[in-house]
Amino acid sequence: MNRTGLKAALLEAGTARVTGMPVDLSDGSHAGPGAGGTGSVFFSFDGIRVRLSIDEDSRVIIEHLGDGKAILRFGDIIQKGVIEPVALHCPRQAYITISEGCIFRCRYCNVPSQTQKIKTPEEVISMIENVADYIDCISITSGVIGSPAEDEERVLEIIRRVKRFSLPVGVSTYPLPGTPGRLHDLGVTGVKFNLEAATPELFSEMCPGQDRNLIVSALKDSVVLFGKNHVFSNVILGLGETDDEMKACIKELCEAGIIPVIRPLNPKSDLRDFPRPSAERIMSIFEYHKARLEENGLDPKKALTMCVACTGCDLTPGRDE
Repeated sequence: MNRTGLKAALLEAGTARVTGMPVDLSDGSHAGPGAGGTGSVFFSFDGIRVRLSIDEDSRVIIEHLGDGKAILRFGDIIQKGVIEPVALHCPRQAYITISEGCIFRCRYCNVPSQTQKIKTPEEVISMIENVADYIDCISITSGVIGSPAEDEERVLEIIRRVKRFSLPVGVSTYPLPGTPGRLHDLGVTGVKFNLEAATPELFSEMCPGQDRNLIVSALKDSVVLFGKNHVFSNVILGLGETDDEMKACIKELCEAGIIPVIRPLNPKSDLRDFPRPSAERIMSIFEYHKARLEENGLDPKKALTMCVACTGCDLTPGRDE
């Protein structure tokens, strides 16, 4: 099995049990499909990085030998690698959720069950200062507490404050009309507005209350402002779409100059009984994704922030090869 295939198999598994020497684990996500987790570990090998949720019953075992060195055992596979230190949420990034809560009730997301909390600009600055020597960028995301307009203003104020660090800044929020322009005017490097589902019908089912047309419009406006390789959209693999429907979504996004982030479903909340996508399906979609990116002159290696720069949760063409 090559390294890309191994990562696909690990994404299908989704979890790991960590043994050996103690290790600092990433805190659970506070927004989006990964929210509500119990912590995770970033295991890297041969230039590949994968994020696995901690589960004491997992069939994937990572033995920490000390100083980050580790051995992963998965069936007959034995792979040497390292457990990467986490800055904020992921390696080499200050990836910060501003509003830890949400007015929306997406069926794959645990956020509504959490206690709502809003980070102040002062808290965010302090968090970044604590990891400033270990990061290459700042990534800002948020749920929606109050209203999308209120949440956007909180995010804009944070962006004004973090410019002092002179690092690339990426932003992923629920957009409003004019959001891309406001972010661009503040010097944001890249943006991610998430379609989440491959079809409009699935979007309506999975993301009630959200406006898919608004998200599509924000993505297309962003390509004009930020350029290719700096506009992204998460699309979850495994919500019930067919392969043809996922491929059509990937094709449409790539042709518009948007890099899709194909996120294998992490079953929880209303979808806790859904199966994880198989490694074979992840690989098949990956190959199609890779071809469409190349066909449209898109290169994930040029991403400076957010999920495409991390790659822990997704099989990313150009980076995971």
